[in-house]
Amino acid sequence: IYGKTGTGKTLAVRYTADELKQVARDKNIPLKIFYLNCKLKKVVDTEYRLIAQLARFFGKAIPATGLPTDEVYSAFYSALDSEKQVVLLILDEIDQLVKRVGDEVVYNLTRINSELEQAQLSIIGISNDLLFADNLEPRVKSSLSEEELVFPPYNAVELQGILKERSAVSFKEDVLEEGVIPKCAAYAAREHGDARRALELLRVSGEIAERRNQTTVSIMNIDEAEEKLEKDRLHELVRTQPKQFQATLYAIIDMSADSDKIVFTGEVYDLYKDICKQVSLRPLTQRRVSDIIAELDMLGIIHTRIISKGRYGRTKQISLSIPSSMLAKIKKLVSEDLGIS
Repeated sequence: IYGKTGTGKTLAVRYTADELKQVARDKNIPLKIFYLNCKLKKVVDTEYRLIAQLARFFGKAIPATGLPTDEVYSAFYSALDSEKQVVLLILDEIDQLVKRVGDEVVYNLTRINSELEQAQLSIIGISNDLLFADNLEPRVKSSLSEEELVFPPYNAVELQGILKERSAVSFKEDVLEEGVIPKCAAYAAREHGDARRALELLRVSGEIAERRNQTTVSIMNIDEAEEKLEKDRLHELVRTQPKQFQATLYAIIDMSADSDKIVFTGEVYDLYKDICKQVSLRPLTQRRVSDIIAELDMLGIIHTRIISKGRYGRTKQISLSIPSSMLAKIKKLVSEDLGIS
């Protein structure tokens, strides 16, 4: 199941799982459903830990470390096949699992039914990355033979419906001024179609109004909430990036200080290497830094445009997407994290 953040993937899957459980109870079908968020650290950051966690769900005591992975698989298989049952395994953020431990584990799980005599296993994978399956090895993709379901972003009308339903529970009657919900929905739909973000925008608007002792939430509060959330999001996004990302971003910010200067990938890489020397970081290859620049673009921190230089090839022209009012604060944050004096 694919879709951007906040499009209801996890909620829909968990709701459907509950419905399936009810049908299974009514029809006396031995169904077990196991949900696992693959983004959780120390739970699924290695193949061993993932399979050990699954084995424990079926009653096998597996130590945190120490056994060969094959032995852990064997214990999981025998526990799973100990009785006649249908098992539905829900792997949320499955792309994070593959990123951490490789796609061999997905291959092993998709081939498991050929090893089982009593039980049957089905898998639901949930991912924000629409290209997730394209990056799997051909044999893994073939073995997966998945049926895809894409959750599109919510539009403004759908978001209004969600906001009206939630606001009826969270706000007193007539507290929201006319136009607040449509504007809130329009903001969220314009940028991302993320229901979580739309709800957060409405919540923060209410908090701003409450702090000012207003009796109602106004459209002006939505604008203030949007600005506050954008600042908080950008601050948190930059703060949580790995050091190599921060060094690349610092180079871009430093080179963009002169507003007339056009910044290109090659120049960023030269400055990035100098920064790495300064903070004792091992420099990555130019190709890897180019990948980091692409990821920063995807995160919305920078904007890139590919420029053709004729027979000299192509390069990326880079500009910052950070508001000028926040630039000094973001530069200070990155320099402190990197230890640049």
